[in-house]
Amino acid sequence: MLNALRYYWIISKGYRLRPWNSPYIQWRMETFFGSDAAALDARKFFRLIWRERARMERFLEWVAESRARRARPF
Repeated sequence: MLNALRYYWIISKGYRLRPWNSPYIQWRMETFFGSDAAALDARKFFRLIWRERARMERFLEWVAESRARRARPF
């Protein structure tokens, strides 16, 4: 859960109270989910996030692992 909150905080700068309006989040969601994520409003955004929560969790774990790998000294 902390991975999800951290990722959300970083990518939603300027749109933290309305993430469905963020151009970056819209692009990321369309890339990740395809046509299901086109033209999201608040209701569709939260419905999609809830429906795909397991898939999103796996993605966020991958993000955390890749960040940790980059942070390690050689």
